Amino acid sequence: MPIEEMKKSESFAENAITVSNDDDDDFRLLTADARKAGERALVRKLDCRLMPTAIVIYILNYIDRVAITAARLQGLEQDLGLTTIQYDTILAVLYATYCPAQIPSNMILSYIPRPSLYIGACVIGWGLTSAMTGVTTNFAGIIVCRIFIGLPEAAFYPGIMYLLSRWYTRKELAARSAWFYCGLLISNAFGSLVAAGILAKMQGVLGLAAWRWLFYIEGAITMFFGFLTMWLLPDFPHNTRWLNAAERRLAQVRLAEDAGEADKDSDNLTIFDGLFLAIKDPKTIIFMFMTCSQLLGLSYLNFFPTLTATLGFGTTVTLLMSAPPWVFASICCVLGAWHADRSGERFFHIAGWWWVVIIGYIISLCTMATGGRYLSLFLMATGYCGFALTLTWVSNAIPRPPAKRSVAMGLVNGFGNLGNLMGSYIWNAAWGPEYHQSMIIALCSLVLSSSLAFLMRRILIKENNHMDMVEKKLLEGPGRERIEEAARLEGITFEEAVKRRKGFRYLY
Repeated sequence: MPIEEMKKSESFAENAITVSNDDDDDFRLLTADARKAGERALVRKLDCRLMPTAIVIYILNYIDRVAITAARLQGLEQDLGLTTIQYDTILAVLYATYCPAQIPSNMILSYIPRPSLYIGACVIGWGLTSAMTGVTTNFAGIIVCRIFIGLPEAAFYPGIMYLLSRWYTRKELAARSAWFYCGLLISNAFGSLVAAGILAKMQGVLGLAAWRWLFYIEGAITMFFGFLTMWLLPDFPHNTRWLNAAERRLAQVRLAEDAGEADKDSDNLTIFDGLFLAIKDPKTIIFMFMTCSQLLGLSYLNFFPTLTATLGFGTTVTLLMSAPPWVFASICCVLGAWHADRSGERFFHIAGWWWVVIIGYIISLCTMATGGRYLSLFLMATGYCGFALTLTWVSNAIPRPPAKRSVAMGLVNGFGNLGNLMGSYIWNAAWGPEYHQSMIIALCSLVLSSSLAFLMRRILIKENNHMDMVEKKLLEGPGRERIEEAARLEGITFEEAVKRRKGFRYLY
């Protein structure tokens, strides 16, 4: 029996052992007649519950995080007496806790039985901290809030991406990751609209500045949804409360088939083993530096309203004009991910968007005309279509065991966000309104990330070729005879039988 077939048999046996005392009804969706319809129904149920919840949380996450950039346009710096360096520090300090906290958070997430409760509690935590930002009166107060908001936020993005990888197959994951990431893109669009409405209508209400109301209102909404999250999100395929036993069994089996082995950790694997396995894998290190340079190149995100303000319009018009580029980016993100799933390709679907951003930077470096600059903002916004698929690629390239995958995703996203921390200082107000120095630094960073992504592509192609060679050897001698006999019994061609037995391959 080929190696991959042995792995599958072992994984299915392992799954069966864990439910040996359950009713036969647990396996009713695994029959040939019920499997296809049952799988469609399961994916539809996940799409209708998991995905909308994740998207709404992400919208709230980024609205809370970048509210400070909108508040800056309505007098936050003046009211708190902040200098330019202090404001840049307020932006950067969030990443001082957000980046390192992602690694232990994902280590914990892979071992706790109820991720829905953990993520929900974190949503409530950052909503409360965001609301508290509205009561600050000086630099010390607001920087404390920014430090502490990074801790609960660290659990969310890599945590949800890990949770998606526990439910969706490789061919389904890119599109779902893109829909999820659209939450960020939409929040940049409609967050600006919400901020414009609050800042325009709430000034002086109850004697408070409008920017304070911005934090109160957005923080309260986030806390309310955090409690709903505990009920809406699934846990893991084996213990989600709103799926029946047959659906849970089907969810486990289809993930095992997708990777050629069970999507679970061995009993003797500790919480730290996943960390050591991830660190020792050179693919993790390459992904870490690729993501860091990528996010440095895309660090205009926290300064998008400021860049839009260089067009010369007032506060409300500036915030309204910030929305269309992100709506455009959301559409591009979904279409790009859909094609990535259909084609199974990763490198060009990720790096290609960085090259579009580079074109946007070149346009901005060449002109200060309103039309040219606004066009460049549309091109720059599409860069996050590539980032939306980054952790999907990590999940595809470092699939098993789950503990290693979870930590690798935390390491990549945590270390990668150091690019955002560094980026908080490259968009210096003294370099405005042209920001030529900022754009040159960002452009060079995207060239570096493209080079690292190409290196990863070559590594994965090489590993796939090695697996092809191993399987080719298995097709010689007794191995070929067994496949020919199986093809005869099943009434299919030898080529079809070989295709069925082809094992796991990396997506590049």
